[in-house]
Amino acid sequence: MMQEVFVGVDIAKDWLDIFHPGSGLRRIDNTAAAARRFAKASAKDGVWVIFEASGGYDRLLRDALEAAQARFSRVNPRQARDFARAMGVVGKTDRVDARMLAEFGARLRPAATAAAAPERCALQALTTRRRQLVEIRKQELTRLPQTLDPAARADIRSLILILNARIRRIEGAMAAQVGATPDMAQAARRMQTVPGVGPIVAATLLAELPELGQLDRRRIAALAGLAPIARDSGKHLGKRRIGGGRPTVRAILYIAALHASRLSPPFKAFRDRLKAAGKPTKVTLVATAHKLLDILNAMLAASTDYKANTMP
Repeated sequence: MMQEVFVGVDIAKDWLDIFHPGSGLRRIDNTAAAARRFAKASAKDGVWVIFEASGGYDRLLRDALEAAQARFSRVNPRQARDFARAMGVVGKTDRVDARMLAEFGARLRPAATAAAAPERCALQALTTRRRQLVEIRKQELTRLPQTLDPAARADIRSLILILNARIRRIEGAMAAQVGATPDMAQAARRMQTVPGVGPIVAATLLAELPELGQLDRRRIAALAGLAPIARDSGKHLGKRRIGGGRPTVRAILYIAALHASRLSPPFKAFRDRLKAAGKPTKVTLVATAHKLLDILNAMLAASTDYKANTMP
């Protein structure tokens, strides 16, 4: 039986540093053509490519690997860095990172990353752009009361109007993208039977958490960054805190939980019980977001709509 070969790729804006355990290090341009050549060679040789999620700079490589049907794992950067520290590697360069990613694959054998459906990629691009525009609008709304000059205030107001229009246009495109895909349209309709979940929340979850309904409650909570992390040592019991996961998913669920706990009696009662037990406001909202995620995950797994009397 042949031994699996793992190739590490460190991704920068302009280049890819590649480490093959047999042929060593090399660097190629981070362009579509170079990525395609590398992906085709990887598929032909049967190697397993390991790279980090890199804020969009990994898109060309991922698309090329999917098109070539090459095996790859897109791993969490923090997990990869923790592995390097555990191996005693303190320094950080692109070439060191590529070597460590290859070692990461060989020792930990991460699960293969599933190919992303084109319609989900398109929806993710739209949700990302909406989030960017909303953040810009938030900044302008903050500046408006801080600005006294009439001309500057008029300019800020005009920009806010433009941003409002563009956000509405993006939201329309999101709705069209969801509606054009029967599976996503059905999942979005089902999710919106839950209090606090509207079209934007549903579309964001479809784009950013495609595993929803396919994993158990513990694994889906970890992906969303809503799983409490233990910090115990000896007799000391540290406070549980959330962390990691996908910040975009955690943020949208937090907002949905806030609305659900205001509008829905079952969710409000759940949060009130936590308040009565002395839990801080943020803790009650995080727990409500976690509960909301559990419900959504179970609903999609069972292909059922929300029923208020099923709320624990």
